[in-house]
Amino acid sequence: MNIIIEKDFEKMSKRGAAIITEIIKKQPETVLGLATGSTPMGLYKELVKTYKEDGLSFSEVVTFNLDEYLGLHKTDKDSYYYYMYENLFNHINIKPENIFIPDGTVEDVEKSCSEYEAKIKNAGGINLQVLGVGTNGHVGFNEPGSQQDSRTREIALTPRTIKDNSRFFNNSVDNVPKKAITMGMGTILEVGKIILLACGAHKANAVFKTIEEPMTSDIPSSLMMHHKDLTIILDEEAAGKLSAKYRN
Repeated sequence: MNIIIEKDFEKMSKRGAAIITEIIKKQPETVLGLATGSTPMGLYKELVKTYKEDGLSFSEVVTFNLDEYLGLHKTDKDSYYYYMYENLFNHINIKPENIFIPDGTVEDVEKSCSEYEAKIKNAGGINLQVLGVGTNGHVGFNEPGSQQDSRTREIALTPRTIKDNSRFFNNSVDNVPKKAITMGMGTILEVGKIILLACGAHKANAVFKTIEEPMTSDIPSSLMMHHKDLTIILDEEAAGKLSAKYRN
């Protein structure tokens, strides 16, 4: 485990983007696992900047997104499909056929999830996974109680997650979908490298529990602590509750 503490969100985002950039340069056909939400937005902005100013090519990159709300069409501005195109895919030279995002409108969710797992396997697995962490320790939409061997599946969102995400839905919990599709913890733990991002004082408690307390399915993010190649990038506020040995 490698913990990197940066001064602020901008520096944290640049550090994460720099790691991804170097990996793509070395392995142009890299398979990336991508997250959504406010935390990785700065990282995607930096990747777009590197593409436009330094010529970083995404032409051979393949991407798999972590999750999607059930019931939201890809044209819905609150869908993660829409988010990814707005924040990254519309601005780089990635091939549409190399982009994979769970479909929140499928009728047979279980079948769709199995097919998603098969697509990841057929791509040779995910080389690098970008993750954020929720205030309750969720990663993707793996809510507390998610098991270490769980796979891509339908999941009910907790009231905490619904409340946290209501800021994207006109600050109304009633507007937030109550279910989602998410890669499982087992799927995530099989990737080659993980970059976990967290920023802001509101994430400090989740970061502390992830790093300093025993691994437990009650804090899904803690299940990654024994991953063979885990880099955690924090801003100073998110690192605020960590003990000195992690801050030096």
